[in-house]
Amino acid sequence: MRILSIEKTPVHEWTYLSAAPRGGSELRHLPLLPATVDTLPPGLGALIVTSDLQGVATSAEHESAATLLGEVLAEELAILGDLGELPHPNHVGILLAGDLYSDASGAVRGATGDVRSVWNAFADRFRWVAGVAGNHDTFGTPRERERLLQRPGLHLLDGEVRELDGLRVGGLSGIIGQAGKLWRREEEDYLAALREVLGGAPEVLVLHQGPDEPLSERRGSPAIRAEVEAREGLLVICGHSHWEEPLGELPGGTQVLNADGRAVLLRRGG
Repeated sequence: MRILSIEKTPVHEWTYLSAAPRGGSELRHLPLLPATVDTLPPGLGALIVTSDLQGVATSAEHESAATLLGEVLAEELAILGDLGELPHPNHVGILLAGDLYSDASGAVRGATGDVRSVWNAFADRFRWVAGVAGNHDTFGTPRERERLLQRPGLHLLDGEVRELDGLRVGGLSGIIGQAGKLWRREEEDYLAALREVLGGAPEVLVLHQGPDEPLSERRGSPAIRAEVEAREGLLVICGHSHWEEPLGELPGGTQVLNADGRAVLLRRGG
């Protein structure tokens, strides 16, 4: 699957509260950017990709109480689908690239917490949801996490490749970092796990930490780039480090879609 184009003008936008760089909170806007791809499996009308939804928003469903941005996004995307403004949720797959938590005030940078409500919000409404954990995501107790993993249509990936409607989706959670910290692996262990996933021949690879793109000075991991750049036909979905322009292409032909702080609607062209 290859992205043919991505628009700069959003088809929808949500206002939310997020931690400001110098303390406190600030209003931000989450855009939904339309994009076209060359192909999708017959059962899918669209894919929606998003990452790093570290904020809170309000919705009528929650009586205007501060709610994780990802929950509000799931609810309102489904409403737009029911209204016919987007493909119907029954024919939409969701790809999440991690870091979906915020404290209730939206004022704490890098807050860590339970994101099961976001995953469940998407699983309740859409054909399926797949993706990875970010380094600020938790999933309750071991028993609660296991219950989440057993839910039909929900695929939290950490070293696996799943075939979803004929689309091979691989995923590796977390980032390169000090072992023993939440969702971190030493570089050698991370890259070994990444090679295992790539050995399963995914068409789409979901990571939280993605590759860098040095020609355009886009931030990321050079070590991850070295593993994925020569795999023509591969689409990498990632977040963690924000890119102003969401779509990049590595020298070997691999495309990278950075979904940090945005949602992207992928539909087949033509």
